Amino acid sequence: METVIDAHEITKVYNENSIPVHAVNGVHLHIGRGEFIALVGPSGSGKTTLLNIIGGLDHPTTGQVIINGTDITRMRDNQLINFRLKNIGFVFQSYNLIPVLTAKENIEFILLLQKKPKKEREKRVLDLLRQVGLEDKIHTRPSELSGGQQQRVAVARALASKPQFVLADEPTANLDSKSAANLLDIMARLNQEENMTFIFSTHDQRVIDKARRVITLVDGKIESDERR
Repeated sequence: METVIDAHEITKVYNENSIPVHAVNGVHLHIGRGEFIALVGPSGSGKTTLLNIIGGLDHPTTGQVIINGTDITRMRDNQLINFRLKNIGFVFQSYNLIPVLTAKENIEFILLLQKKPKKEREKRVLDLLRQVGLEDKIHTRPSELSGGQQQRVAVARALASKPQFVLADEPTANLDSKSAANLLDIMARLNQEENMTFIFSTHDQRVIDKARRVITLVDGKIESDERR
């Protein structure tokens, strides 16, 4: 399996009241193309911090994150923004959709930032809306969508730029059982059909059951790494 992410001895130390706290403590991790991974562990175990470091949303205190041969820990902030735009899709627990934009416009936004031609943008957005089953909601704003529908728009937006991999932080936490199952089925299908790498930070057993690799973090360290 081709390696897309190498995380070498990642640490993240916060100073709380002058006391150092290791949110991530010496994590070494290889992630291959097309994997479907769940990062699990108790609250405070370092899941979200590690996910943010892998995605370039946070800087490690020490260590390196190498994505397809590029060391993102050496990048300046403006370089990281450009790198994320081209290579990484993000799905957040709170959806993070732009309220004044329609479903189509929310998905299209990242393609506008990439300066893609109009015809290419429209085709990609319509294809994605069909894939997530929302082609009839093209002109609908987030406030008019259910939580499950909003998260499906967020997944479509994450996939719009055809990223190398998708990072999802508790994507099912605010969803009912049916919506969560539908969303997971969509992401699992995209993972299989497009060989796209998915990495979840989650407490949700439904996500864990779908994952083909489960990495358990405790106190910022990898306690176990199970492939299925």
